[in-house]
Amino acid sequence: MTTTTSDRPTLFLLHALGGSARAWDGVIARFDPGFDAIAIDLPGFGDARDAADLTVAGMVDHAVAAIKAKAPSRWLLVGHSMGGKVASIIASRTLAGEPGLFGLAGVVLLAASPPSPEPMDEDRRRKMRGWAASGPLDEAAARSFVDDNIGLRPLAPADDRLALDDLRRASRHAWLAWLERGSLEDWSREVGTLDLPATIVVGGEDGDLGEAGQRATNAVVYPRATIAVEAGAGHLLPLERPQAVADAIGRFWHRTAGTGPAVPGAFARLIASARVSRRMRAALAARVLADPADYAPAALSSAQLRTLRAVAGCVLPQAGPAIDLAARIDAQLAAGKGDGWRFEDLPPDRQAYAGALDSLAGFEALAEHEQASRLERIARGESDAQTLSAQQMQRWFEDLRADAVRLWVAHPATMARIGFDGFANGGDDVRKQGFERLAADEREAWEPLMEVLR
Repeated sequence: MTTTTSDRPTLFLLHALGGSARAWDGVIARFDPGFDAIAIDLPGFGDARDAADLTVAGMVDHAVAAIKAKAPSRWLLVGHSMGGKVASIIASRTLAGEPGLFGLAGVVLLAASPPSPEPMDEDRRRKMRGWAASGPLDEAAARSFVDDNIGLRPLAPADDRLALDDLRRASRHAWLAWLERGSLEDWSREVGTLDLPATIVVGGEDGDLGEAGQRATNAVVYPRATIAVEAGAGHLLPLERPQAVADAIGRFWHRTAGTGPAVPGAFARLIASARVSRRMRAALAARVLADPADYAPAALSSAQLRTLRAVAGCVLPQAGPAIDLAARIDAQLAAGKGDGWRFEDLPPDRQAYAGALDSLAGFEALAEHEQASRLERIARGESDAQTLSAQQMQRWFEDLRADAVRLWVAHPATMARIGFDGFANGGDDVRKQGFERLAADEREAWEPLMEVLR
């Protein structure tokens, strides 16, 4: 495992058809200095114009190799147009537990091609194919493409020249491969619905991949996505509005994707390693995602959720970025999941939680010492609740504490904090690696990397 990873969030930037890594220069120059940014030349474009595999799968593999080489502990995928389709496939593979990939915190899509066939006017597709009928795009074709894809304002001269140069040096075969096959491929079944933080930015003057196109395609794939419209902009957002794009990514990180507890780099690399199975890696990948700030309860009422947040905060105070334990308990109740048992004298979990929380209505408004005193009385079986008996409240409170601690400990950041790596027990190989040294104070040869966490 590499030890060169920075624990700062890393942005992997995937460009549009006819672009290159250079298209992100203006955006990168405006980024928060707390980010690491890696712009990738996709096969057939930029410095990768001579690549052999020009398929969508080839683009995905090429970008995945760059992500694995960096091996960041927390990262975002940023995909523009063609690069958006690639980003969605990589996100899907990461959440499915692909070896070597862990720590994805969210996705930013700029006028992105969806996993499904890209909506594109057929006359426009034929025109663009014709530009490369006998060779790479010439100056006139490149000029036409840029003019067709910008909004109400022309590009700055340097950005205009960069766009034209990128288009002219793009591989003819890559250009045609996207228009004739890649943009038409349907990856919807593999990608599915991606329940992770996402933001979609579109130009108000964009056509097929503008707001309407995004709501019909990518917004369905990313149910947690927000959509922002850049008025007056066209399709070439990184060149047209580099400051707005940089600001949108920064806001997305600081307000949404980056708000959860961070997993230290050494621990993230362990999870990504061959010692961990795909199934376990997928479970941990889902647990590490930031909780939605606007989480809407699915089992409890909004008032009950507020009360539960206050109770959970009193039972298990968290320093720094917090896990929204109440939201995770609510989601667990809605899904009918739990620890597999309940006290005989309690109603089903969903009813027990609702009744107990109704009895605690107004708890969040109490002073801290009053909250602690009330919970202590419940724990002693001295509750005067109306909906549940004192003994039932005592039992429920025991269940709540178990649920809260279980969900807290299940988060990879907590596992790192307490030094638990029991999930790294063999991966998917036929011969499970397991553990050999089980005595007190003994460590496996691979475990010294955990020392940095203490």
